[in-house]
Formats: sequence, structure tokens, C-alpha cells
Amino acid sequence: MKKLYSSLFILSMIWGMSFLFIKVLVEDLGPWGVVFWRCLFGTITLFIILFVFKKQELRRVRFKSLPWLKLFLVALFNNALPFAFIAMSEMKISSSLASVINATTPLWTIVIGALFFFIPVKGRQWVGVSIGFFGILILLNLDFKSLINENFIGAGTMLFATFCYGLGAQMAKRYLQELSIIIVSIVTLFFSTMISLVFILLLNESVHPPSVFSAHTFISLIGLGVFGSGFAYLFYYYMVKEGSAEFASLVTYIVPITAMLWGYLLLGEGISPHMILGLLFVFAGVYLSSAKLAKKSSINTSIESKH
Repeated sequence: MKKLYSSLFILSMIWGMSFLFIKVLVEDLGPWGVVFWRCLFGTITLFIILFVFKKQELRRVRFKSLPWLKLFLVALFNNALPFAFIAMSEMKISSSLASVINATTPLWTIVIGALFFFIPVKGRQWVGVSIGFFGILILLNLDFKSLINENFIGAGTMLFATFCYGLGAQMAKRYLQELSIIIVSIVTLFFSTMISLVFILLLNESVHPPSVFSAHTFISLIGLGVFGSGFAYLFYYYMVKEGSAEFASLVTYIVPITAMLWGYLLLGEGISPHMILGLLFVFAGVYLSSAKLAKKSSINTSIESKH
């Protein structure tokens, strides 16, 4: 569990900054351009890691036996579509509302798991998810008027993104459990690069606008692609494989916190009392939602120690 919680924290730090990079890039590159360059940089990063540090993983892979269709579907629902929907939403709504809607991912993950994958859900998990989401609302200090005044098209695309994340996480847990984490990450990001390229061509967008080669955009792509997609998905699929889809989706609770932390460190934004109160609710929700997982892990460790 220490490794799982460490991965959860590191991933939340990386993805907390990703919202900033998406906001910077989407105006110049467009939604599918952001997806294409993000996934391309992520794929290249993981290929380098694979060939330099993980060559043994490459030798173990039997490419003919890989579940290519399932890998493609996970890439579509866990990478390509949600990445694009998030970029679309950030063209219409505030980053605060986007992060609140993004925090509903654990809800979708649990509901999709219960309805389509027949995963039993205990009441304590539902309580944890609800408490965590309430903490997000406190954290961002939102009121109903601000929600009503927001653009509902942008909110809808963000909601589609969270649904896709929930479905993609459950599919990865069900169908890709036996595969190497780095192989899953590379293949799904590569497929996502190709999917986004198809959409760019269909929509007659430019694959390489001049802004890609500017220092400002290139640095943002490094942050979003190399770290936000490359290294991040190693942590993400590790949590799905060693923990659960529900546990991995809990990162969306902590991302708004880390986004505010980055704002404090980089932009000098203040941290108010309602942020601290919201933080307490969020961590309480994470604990309750993952308590079942922790108990299961301790039981498995106890059983293994007796053999």
C-alpha cells in the first residue's frame, strides 16, 4: 500500500500541472492537436525508457498474442477521447469547474464497474466517494450561481471525459491485467497518437502548426507529453494493476489540490482556510474509498507469509 499511495501522490503532482499545460496549448494546437503531440511525446519517452532500462520486458513480449483490439479500446477510452474532451472543455469553462467535474471519475468508475463488470461495491466506498467529492466543492469554494453561469457545453464535454476514464480504467483492469505495465502504456499511447492523427486529418487541421516549434509551446509539450503522459501512465497502470481501477481513479480527487499547490509555488497564489478544510474531506474520502483495498492487501500478505 505504501507504493500505491506514493504512486497516487506522484501522479497527482504530475497531472495537477497538466491542466495548466492544456490551457496553454489548446488555443494554438486545437483539441486533437494537443492529444496528438501529447501522446507522441509520451510514446517517445516510454520507448526510450523501454530500450534503455527495460529491455528484458521487450524480450518477454509475444506480439502476436497481445490483445490488440482490447489495447486499442483502452487507448480510445482511457487516452484519446478523454484527452480531447478535456481540451475541448477548457476552451469553454473555467479550470475550477473542469477540475470539479474531473473529480467525478471515481463515481463513474464505481458505477461502470458495478453495472457492466459486475464488481461488488460496498456502502463504505460510496460514502468515501461522496465525502471526497464534497471536499472538492469546499476546496474550490464554488457556489450554485457560479455553476449555473458556466458554459454547459464545456461542462458536458468534461463529463464525457470522466465517463471515458471510468470505462477505460475498468477495461484495463479486466482485460490487460496480465500484461507488462510499460507495454500497456506504450501501446495505448501509440494507438492514441494514431487515433488523434486520424481526427486531425478528418477535420483538416494542421499536424504541425508553427507554434509547435516555439520555445513556450515546446516546453509545455515536454511537461504534458513526457511527464503528463509518458511517466504518468507508468504510475497510473501500476495502480490499476496492483490496486484497482477504483483506486487509480482516486487520483482525480487530489489533482485539484496539487493544481492549487502549483499555483501557490509558481504563481504566488494564496491558500485559504476553505482549501485546508476541503483537503481534509478529500483525504477522508480517499481513505474510505480505498479501505477495502487496503484490507484485501493485508489479508493477501498474511496468507502469503504462511506459505
